[in-house]
Amino acid sequence: MFDLLVKHGKIMDGTGNPWFFGNVAIKDGKIEKVGFIDSSSAQQVIDAKGLVVAPGFVDIHTHADFILPLKEHSKILEPFVHQGITTVVTGNCGYSTAPINQGTLDLLKKYSAFLQGRELSWEWLDMKGYLDFIEKQGVAYNVVPLVAHGTIRIYVKGFDSSPATSSEKGKMAKLAGEAMEQGAFGLSAGLIYPPGSYSDTDELIAICKPLKNFGGVFTCHLRGESEILLSATKEIIKVGETNGIAVEHSHLETYGEEYWPQRDRLLALHDEARARGVDITFDVIPYTAANTTIMAILPPWALEGGVDKLIKRLKDKEVRKRINVDVEDAIPSWPPWLPGGWPNSFARSSGWKGIVIIWVGSKANKHMEGRILTEIAEEVGKTPFDVAADLIIEEQGQVMALYFGFDGDMETDEGLRKVIAYPRAAINTDAILTGRGVPHPAAYGAFPKVLGYFSRELGLFTMEEAVRKMTSMSLQRFGVKDRGLIREGCFADITIFKEATVGEKGTYFDPAHFPEGIEYVIINGTPVIQNGVYNGKLCGHVLRKQR
Repeated sequence: MFDLLVKHGKIMDGTGNPWFFGNVAIKDGKIEKVGFIDSSSAQQVIDAKGLVVAPGFVDIHTHADFILPLKEHSKILEPFVHQGITTVVTGNCGYSTAPINQGTLDLLKKYSAFLQGRELSWEWLDMKGYLDFIEKQGVAYNVVPLVAHGTIRIYVKGFDSSPATSSEKGKMAKLAGEAMEQGAFGLSAGLIYPPGSYSDTDELIAICKPLKNFGGVFTCHLRGESEILLSATKEIIKVGETNGIAVEHSHLETYGEEYWPQRDRLLALHDEARARGVDITFDVIPYTAANTTIMAILPPWALEGGVDKLIKRLKDKEVRKRINVDVEDAIPSWPPWLPGGWPNSFARSSGWKGIVIIWVGSKANKHMEGRILTEIAEEVGKTPFDVAADLIIEEQGQVMALYFGFDGDMETDEGLRKVIAYPRAAINTDAILTGRGVPHPAAYGAFPKVLGYFSRELGLFTMEEAVRKMTSMSLQRFGVKDRGLIREGCFADITIFKEATVGEKGTYFDPAHFPEGIEYVIINGTPVIQNGVYNGKLCGHVLRKQR
């Protein structure tokens, strides 16, 4: 007797192969049989007639690791499951919850404050401790963890911007190796964010050396996607090529209209690297705006020593003027880690009109959420820079923003279409869900948007190919072989949707709407969404990389 039978479905199995009709029988959390199976042989039956049966969607780039330790995480992260996501890859962009050095924990807390729903208990010291903690408590999703370069650098050097010594590189590599031994699937870096931006290429090569022993992946948010885009891409290729490891170019993009013409050369760099044997792929946010901290507009030197020292600098009139000049006029150049250098000028690339405040920590400034920075500045009689600087001071750095200009803007997405249609482009949300403020629309609709807008409406790729980009492609990247496919023996992570209507309902300025067309979601054989209704069950698995 099967536990569950999904019958009469139009199966898109995750390989990209043409769909076929069939039934899927589930027992003990796994897919027992695919074919034509008698309904009487199952305890529960879902009739998927007229619906697509696909593997559960995999968000290859999230920051959910700072929410998963909270008992209410299933509610905070509910928008993910409503768009069909069953597995999340965590620890991205240089931010992870472990390892912890008690001497620098306060720096780590402030470094990651914008990713937290509320203060964490920090009851763990290493990756094993963290994974054990969330596993014991229960998780709503399958979790594929990464360890982060930024967190490791804080452990060893705090927010010291000086180059790492040989001894310090050795300590960082040792910590990376220990995290891999404890189950991490790879190491991420976020090289536009201090302290990651303080590192040089040799440091990255050193810290990634242990990954080869585990088949680990180096994932990276480049140093810059505008002026130094091509050099930054060559750098991550070099890290992978030198160490003989796989590389995932996180949320590939060209940032700012002036730099969109570099897109073809960027993709060519990927093709050329693969042609000579470098295992590099990339993922894409299906939007022309990204979300991150408002502090990303600032030059790295301003953040040396952490958020508290940044605030002191912004309160000093002369230092503030110097920061303002850099934000407005400085042009990033290679290499950006030298004293006075910086990787990406967000204000130049987006323009002040392309920056939208989406979350602030205090009630006093809630009226600014969902508003364009220039509109706020005009209303209060300040420059956009001063509005941003004053907000950082008042909110202790806890301010999130949307930045437009990534392969398109509020008017066009032509460049994004080209990138997302690339055969090696996996899909991600990169959405930061904390239960506070206005989220990025990707938090609610990224995967349905790919199915409905990019596939069904624009015809950039078949629906089967869309499903592949959101399932097996991402899990293959991390060597997870028993998920991401409708195949006998695989874990039963399944998303069932209406092909004709699936799509997002939110917008940039009104994002908090669950998508249309996601009817059922099954995680490890347990239905968590039925007829569009979520039950909040904690039936996810914490995955650990095996040597």
